[in-house]
Amino acid sequence: MRFCIFGAGAIGGLMAAKLAAQGDVTVTVIARGPHLAAMQARGLRLVSAESDITVPVRAVATAEEAGPQDYVLVTLKANAMPAAAPQIAALLGPDTAVVSAVNGIPWWYFHGMDSEHAGRRVDSVDPDGTVTALLPPARAIGCIVYPAAEVREPGVITHTYGDRFTLGEPSGERTVRVNALSEALIAAGFKAPIRPKIRDEIWVKLWGNLAFNPLSALTSATLDIITGDPGTRAIARAMMLEAQEIAQKLGVRFSIDVDKRIAGAAEVGVHKTSMLQDLERGRPMEIEALLGVVVEFAALTSTPAPTCQTVLALVRSRARMAGCL
Repeated sequence: MRFCIFGAGAIGGLMAAKLAAQGDVTVTVIARGPHLAAMQARGLRLVSAESDITVPVRAVATAEEAGPQDYVLVTLKANAMPAAAPQIAALLGPDTAVVSAVNGIPWWYFHGMDSEHAGRRVDSVDPDGTVTALLPPARAIGCIVYPAAEVREPGVITHTYGDRFTLGEPSGERTVRVNALSEALIAAGFKAPIRPKIRDEIWVKLWGNLAFNPLSALTSATLDIITGDPGTRAIARAMMLEAQEIAQKLGVRFSIDVDKRIAGAAEVGVHKTSMLQDLERGRPMEIEALLGVVVEFAALTSTPAPTCQTVLALVRSRARMAGCL
C-alpha cells in the first residue's frame, strides 16, 4: 500500500515514522524547508519514552513528485485545507482514500448521512466549495487524533503520549478500505478502532476544543486555570451545553456528560491549547473549524447559542488584532 502524509509536522511525522518502521507499506511525506531537507538527508527520527528510531522515508516538496497514492493522510491545520486542496487532489488515483486527521468538523460531515441535511456543504470549513469540489466527500475516511507530539527540530519528532487514531466511514459502513487502513495502523503500533458512528466521537473531542481553545486565546490561560476558575469554567460549560443541544439535533449521541468532559480537560493540567500556541507564534488559528462551525450549525438547527456566538465574535476580533486569521 502507498501512504502519503500531507502535512508532515508533529502528528503527520509520528504516523509516517511508525508506518515506515513496520516496513510493509510505502510511505511518502510532503514537507518543506529545513524539515524537508533534514528528512531527505538523514531520514525521519522519532523519539519517545520507549524508543528512539530513525527511519528512511521518501520526502518530497510537491504532490506531483509523490504521484498517486492509495491513502492520503491529511494532518494539516483545518484552516489550511482550502489552500492545500489542489495539491492533495494531485495525489488522487481512481480509488485513493483521503483520511482527514484534522481538528474540528470536516468538510465531508454531511456526506453519507441519513438526514435532511445530507450532502450539505459545511460553509465554515469550505466557504467557496473548493475542498468539496477537489476532494469529493466520497473519498473521505474520518480519523480522530488522540496522540500528542511535537517537532523538536527539523526531521525529529517527539511523541509525548497517546497511540489511538479512531477511524470511521461517513456512511458508518465497515468497508474494505477502512479495514485495510486500520490493519496498517495497528501493524505500525497504533490503536485504530473503527466506529460506525464516527461523528459522535468527532463531537466528543470537539466539545472541549470549541470552548477551551478560544477561551485560552482570549485569556492566555492554560487548561488548569480555565477549568479551575469559576468564571471561565462557567463560560466553557455554557458553550458546551449549547453545542450539545445543536449536535443532538443532528443525531449525535454523547457518551459522557459535560462535567466529566470538563474534568478530563482539567486532568491535563498546565497545558496551552493549540489555539493559544498559534496566537503566541503569530500563526492562523483554527477558529472556524472549532467554533465557527458550531455557530453555523446553530443557525442550521434553529438552536440558540448566545455564549458560543459571543465568544466567537471576541476570538475573531482577537485574531484580527493579532494578525492570526
